[in-house]
Amino acid sequence: MANHATEQASEIVSATDEPRGADKDAPLKEDIRLLGRLLGDVLREQEGEEVFAVVETIRQTAVRFRREADAGAAKELDGMLKILTKEQTISVVRAFSYFSHLANIAEDQHHIRRSRAHLLAGSAPRRGSLGYALCKLKDAGVDQDTVQGFFKDALISPVLTAHPTEVQRKSILDAEHDIARLLAERDLPLTPKERAANLHMLRVRIATLWQTRMLRYTKLTVADEIENALSYYRITFLREVPGLYDDVEEEIAGQYGAAADAVQIPHVDAPFLQMGSWIGGDRDGNPNVNADTMRHALERQATTILDFYLDEAHALGADLSISTLMVACSPELQALADASPDQSDHRKDEPYRRALIGIYARLASTARTLGAAHILRKEVGHAEPYADAAAFSADLQVLIDSLEANHGGMLARPRLTTLKRAADVFGFHLASLDMRQSSDVHERVLTELFARAGAHADYASLDEDAKVQLLLAELAQPRLLYSPYIDYSDETQSELSIFRAARDVRQRYGERAIRNYIISHTETVSDLLEVFVLQQETGLLRRDKDGRTTADLMVIPLFETIPDLQRAAGIMRDVMAIPLVKELIEQRGRIQEVMLGYSDSNKDGGFLTSNWELYKAEIALIDVFGKAGVKLRLFHGRGGTVGRGGGPSYEAILAQPKGTVNGQIRLTEQGEIIASKFSNAEIGRRNLGLLVAATLEASLMPPVAHPEHREQLAGFEAVMTELSDRAYKAYRNLVYETPGFTDYFFAATPIAEIAELNIGSRPASRKSTKRIEDLRAIPWGFSWGQCRLLLPGWFGFGSAIAGWLADGDREQRVAQLRDMHAHWPFFATLLSNMDMVLAKTDLAIASRYAELVADKELRERIFKRICDEYRQTLECLETVTGARERLAGNPLLARSIQNRFAYLDPLNHLQVELIKRRRALAATPDKADPRVHRGIHLSINGVAAGLRNTG
Repeated sequence: MANHATEQASEIVSATDEPRGADKDAPLKEDIRLLGRLLGDVLREQEGEEVFAVVETIRQTAVRFRREADAGAAKELDGMLKILTKEQTISVVRAFSYFSHLANIAEDQHHIRRSRAHLLAGSAPRRGSLGYALCKLKDAGVDQDTVQGFFKDALISPVLTAHPTEVQRKSILDAEHDIARLLAERDLPLTPKERAANLHMLRVRIATLWQTRMLRYTKLTVADEIENALSYYRITFLREVPGLYDDVEEEIAGQYGAAADAVQIPHVDAPFLQMGSWIGGDRDGNPNVNADTMRHALERQATTILDFYLDEAHALGADLSISTLMVACSPELQALADASPDQSDHRKDEPYRRALIGIYARLASTARTLGAAHILRKEVGHAEPYADAAAFSADLQVLIDSLEANHGGMLARPRLTTLKRAADVFGFHLASLDMRQSSDVHERVLTELFARAGAHADYASLDEDAKVQLLLAELAQPRLLYSPYIDYSDETQSELSIFRAARDVRQRYGERAIRNYIISHTETVSDLLEVFVLQQETGLLRRDKDGRTTADLMVIPLFETIPDLQRAAGIMRDVMAIPLVKELIEQRGRIQEVMLGYSDSNKDGGFLTSNWELYKAEIALIDVFGKAGVKLRLFHGRGGTVGRGGGPSYEAILAQPKGTVNGQIRLTEQGEIIASKFSNAEIGRRNLGLLVAATLEASLMPPVAHPEHREQLAGFEAVMTELSDRAYKAYRNLVYETPGFTDYFFAATPIAEIAELNIGSRPASRKSTKRIEDLRAIPWGFSWGQCRLLLPGWFGFGSAIAGWLADGDREQRVAQLRDMHAHWPFFATLLSNMDMVLAKTDLAIASRYAELVADKELRERIFKRICDEYRQTLECLETVTGARERLAGNPLLARSIQNRFAYLDPLNHLQVELIKRRRALAATPDKADPRVHRGIHLSINGVAAGLRNTG
């Protein structure tokens, strides 16, 4: 999938769409210089001239090291860093880390600035926008009814996940949000006095940042991760998701010729865009997630959304001062007003206000009932709580209908209609919380339940056919395996309590609060049936008196490793043929979700093979689902890095095989990417729009049906199969077959430090080993990003291409690869992603990390192999694309990356020095210094912020 975060710049403002003229990046450079100067002023003031001078000297020397690959500069850096005091080291790390954060703010503001410039200039809709997608569909002959039908049935769902490397404190997020607002102000006409005041407040907020602890120094909890995610709802999602619905309606009206007034704009009522979350429900490898954390997650989500509803209802009460002495209202609205606890004579003629006072009272009562009581303003009097969010939405519709029927339609927009949209999209649950657990845990739980019930002595020892037979027999039984009079293991009790909590949560917050159950490491049909049995044990799967079976949770397989992806279609064919499963799928509208794991498949087989096996799995799943008459919804488990499936969502969705989207897509948003995409409301709305636009295009654009195209595609796929086989062997040979590679990895990257520090609630490894197989994919990829090798995003490609070209007619094969790059979105996107990764890869910086490997022979042997593959990959990429410079097709992103290096490189050099210190102190634990750990943690955050897609 393709470029990223600052990469989002390439999604939001394509370099090819820029109007010609003066240097359009000049305002960005000015903003960066301004923020850098203010940070320097604060550094001088807070830490003294000496520390400021050290920072500047390190920066200049690092620039010389980069530009000249100067060995003398490397020695100078080493010398400077070694003599820094511990306090100075922390100050220098903080200075460069904060610059990365400030540069991100400046870039985000510049993206907004350029987008506004396009709108003001009346430019044609940009690629990736809703307007562009609808224009393209209209030109292709897709009519308005088809487009509106798409939104009626679609589900597009970004799913926020916790991340062990990026949970910023709310204090930092708030300060940075304020800096972004002040920076945006400077584009407005300001008087000299206003400009001076603005500059003063920028300096104040940067000083506040400096005096605020950047990171937490206690172990992160799941509750911390929940609060971090909720902050993005307050900043972006609560208003921008409903606002996007307005954008869709207005763009349909604009593209299909309707006049853009409120009466004629076509309504899109179905909640096609919904938020999802894993935070509090994902317990795969995280012992800190249990029934209590799941309940806590929903309680905090409900509090967040009900706070929003209460604030908006209060504000609407002030806005809608409409009097029946001036204009009539509907009988339904009058009835709503008469039912309000507000009977003040002063408002007898103001039915909208009285109705909203009643709505506010019902919301307050609802909040208390749901355990989400956080009522800032006491209601006028008691009212019964809402039974569900649909009842709340219905009351708001009464207000809207009355306004529209009585010359007040314009008064409903934007606040009232936005609130109504929010009620339909967010309900009282805010986001659907997915449950996730590993299949081996389910097997252990059922082995104990079967044994204690006397149903089977050792379920785990059965072969697959016997397991399936036993599970299906159990699902046909009216009795339960579990008995409240038997003692079970802690694991079994915990797992059953989580299922019971899911049942309670659904009853409390609504059915959309929890509706999906994801099974990690799905390898067999029995892995899915086990979860149906566990639902039956806890009241989530039931039979009525007529024998009709219902299951509350959709059981979703997650296929992660290369072998799992290869088995995916066969497993789904077999499981969907089971009568019980067919019945349950039928009840859900003949739709079934499948999740594909990008991170683990990459760690297992490398970048090229992972992408190809994912593609092939999707093709095979389309075929199986088509024959079964079931609609496929794919859930893409994408990470932040390209090595974990990252890249622009727009390009990624369009590169999917035809037939895999069909208006149904879910995808994870993780780590620094959440902050990059959604910490600014305007950029957040555009990134959400990109998802919708891409899904529209991928779902509705008519396919190319020429026979020669199908034949060409078959040829492309045959070449990819050969390339994948070669890349797989090269990657596996290095990572899993090279003696000493694991030792090299643990020494030459900060993986050990990442595992030790309080960076997340989830352990870095699934088991207490140093095996690559047991390491989680997130810290695996993150560690390679920190040392600037980003190996999971490119290794194996060079060997694959070079070997394939050498085994045939080179000229003919080069032509075929270029043809693939020009005409196959999958291959073009793959190369685009890799191009970006290679632009961020830096062998000179990586060599500093390699020096951390004490065994010289091991260091030189493995680092040389990596360097050789890197150079071969560059050569092969240039051969295929014809571009000698990285990111030649995206100069905006290329400049962004280049501008960061002067401030990013010093952080890497400092990180190496701090790791040396920590490892030296590890031999004498009594001399361990928390300041060294703190410095490493700060450097990790700074490098991650600088790269913007490393998690």
